[in-house]
Amino acid sequence: MICVIHTEGDSAEWTFPADPTAVRTARTVVRSQLRTWGLDPLCDVTALLVSELVTNALRHATGPIGVRLVRPSEPLGALLVEVSDPLPNPPLERVAHPEDEGGRGLQLVASSSRRWGTRPGETGKTVWFELGPPY
Repeated sequence: MICVIHTEGDSAEWTFPADPTAVRTARTVVRSQLRTWGLDPLCDVTALLVSELVTNALRHATGPIGVRLVRPSEPLGALLVEVSDPLPNPPLERVAHPEDEGGRGLQLVASSSRRWGTRPGETGKTVWFELGPPY
């Protein structure tokens, strides 16, 4: 089940249950919204990074997962992407060894985005990143 909270104007938000299908659904709705905004060149990288962060939320937190996009307000501004979950602890960036199956999600976010970070929320935390031009 997906709950669309707001998809008008310069932002779009969704809430997903803590279910493995959330990753695929989040990729789909993010791609669709970026196409609606004319930000097609950002679809692949945004969908990849959102799926990494939603996967992390599924692994480490219980409860709903929020995804929010904020469209750039200026022609060459940054797209803001936020993924929230009810776990208050910030994610730990670690160095994955070549034989490790996981542990590269935050490295991927850090290397693919303009900036990224975490902040506490009322009921958990938000991991955010910005993607800038070219688009």
